[in-house]
Amino acid sequence: MSRLDVLDWRRRIGALYAAVRAAPSPEAGHALWRAGRDELFATHPASPLLPADRAGFTGLLVAPYDPALRFVAEVRDAPAQRRESVTGTDGTVAFERIGRVELPGVGGLDVWWLDQYGGGLFLPIKDPGRGYGGGRYVLDTVKGADLGSLDGGLVVDLNFAYPPSCAYDPEWACPLPSPGNTVDVAVEAGELVP
Repeated sequence: MSRLDVLDWRRRIGALYAAVRAAPSPEAGHALWRAGRDELFATHPASPLLPADRAGFTGLLVAPYDPALRFVAEVRDAPAQRRESVTGTDGTVAFERIGRVELPGVGGLDVWWLDQYGGGLFLPIKDPGRGYGGGRYVLDTVKGADLGSLDGGLVVDLNFAYPPSCAYDPEWACPLPSPGNTVDVAVEAGELVP
């Protein structure tokens, strides 16, 4: 896998999320997302699946869409906090907390800004359900995972939660959720671990 492969992966993810935002309904967008991710995982040179895992790959395990887990959340003020995550591939990645969202029935989550060149919004979640044990990403705008805004609020749809690349390939080192992004409720949505 080359850096140009990773660039193409990010472009395709960005285009996939643009199609999701343009879909006629969240459910239709979710169907596009599932199909798009399955195709990328199966065929793209930058797929996080290990070569041995690609041979028998039949698709990611994704929960059916649950409209109750889609929120348009106001990003509320929270005390400033800086977080640095050491990764093997990107060095030290710095984040600044820009606020918090409250998701009824789920809990509160810190909203982070990637405090490096270009910036980007980062919203991970860690829950006790069948998601990846290290946590999942809901939004990672620097990599194109962006569900947009609506009526002045941030679209936080837990049906689009997905494990970071390090869940598939130990060569990757990914920033994982901090305590402010850990909830006690099992979120049986998005991409799940079999």
